[in-house]
Amino acid sequence: MAESDTALLISTSFAQGGDGSEAAGAFVADLAEELSAIMPVRAVVPGRAEGVSRVGEVEVWTFRAPDKPLSLLSPADPRNWPAIFGTLRSLRRITIAAGADGRVAHALAFWVLPSGWAARSLKRRHGTNYSVWALGSDIWSLGRLPVVRGFLKRISLQAHAAYADGLKLGADATALTGREFAFLPSTRRLDARRDRPVASSPPWRLLFLGRWHPNKGVDLLLESLRLLKDEDWRLIAEVHIAGGGPLAELVAEAVQALQRDGRPMRLSGYLNKEGASRAFAEADRLLLPSRVESIPVVYSDAMKFRLPVVSMPVGDLPSLIGRGTGWLAGQVSAPAFAEAIAHCLRSGHDEAALAKMSERFSLRGIAEDVAGTMRTGGPKRA
Repeated sequence: MAESDTALLISTSFAQGGDGSEAAGAFVADLAEELSAIMPVRAVVPGRAEGVSRVGEVEVWTFRAPDKPLSLLSPADPRNWPAIFGTLRSLRRITIAAGADGRVAHALAFWVLPSGWAARSLKRRHGTNYSVWALGSDIWSLGRLPVVRGFLKRISLQAHAAYADGLKLGADATALTGREFAFLPSTRRLDARRDRPVASSPPWRLLFLGRWHPNKGVDLLLESLRLLKDEDWRLIAEVHIAGGGPLAELVAEAVQALQRDGRPMRLSGYLNKEGASRAFAEADRLLLPSRVESIPVVYSDAMKFRLPVVSMPVGDLPSLIGRGTGWLAGQVSAPAFAEAIAHCLRSGHDEAALAKMSERFSLRGIAEDVAGTMRTGGPKRA
């Protein structure tokens, strides 16, 4: 009998090109690569056709999926049914095939649905234990549907372990399913090298990197920058705004207005991983003015660089910022964010707290946690 030594990752999203264009897919691909340094890894992921190939050290099994992501195919539209059911059948078939030789020690599903369903099918066929990792869409969207909620609960209860990529999400998933969901953050691989350490005194370099969308609060950021006083700006070497999105025209006009006032502003478009790494390495403070957020990828990126954060009080960020990794606005508003920026300009950061949080968001640490779960044996819940 073959030795069971292989991890099987099952995901409906996987960035095979490594372009990082989709956060969830980039995370699964990066985790698969990191995990492959610890144990053999197979990944069941979407593709144009069913097949087996390799991406680096990872053995990739593709199930047939439409060009449009499964999450965007609404079951309410009967025209989507053939694509949805065809994708689910292919996902289940390839998952079972990937574990048929007895080498798979454990399967990890990204996310509870539909990948957890495929992992449970593998367990029923070959006895392979599985774990699930929940996204907000699992709990806060699918969990609202009565029939789907019961299905999601059963899959979670039968899993060996359950993770969530947010603190509140984990608590909500626990309440919904009746089993514990441990917090384990999703993150991505970045070259976290700095040519210089984070500055210990002004003038500071401030960075906003993200989508120019109302949810991300870039309009609030620009308004807050206009509210800063001359004595505040004397403590700023540069404000770098990078990204793109539907508020591009507003961003360009506001940055130009600030530049006409003599403010040290720099505007960039979308940054790839290399460009993002350079931007983080140059910065002394990350600006995170989101109106709606859980734990954004850009926060975990900042922690890799031990970069303190100025944030709105949304999602899990008050719990994280409260551990000495930055400054929190009093409320979600431009004046409150301007006050938080002014505070950060006149105070230092907690290097020990940042180092500790950096470890928590380490991709290698996450991979080691996952590998440990995969090696612990039988299911925690029947």
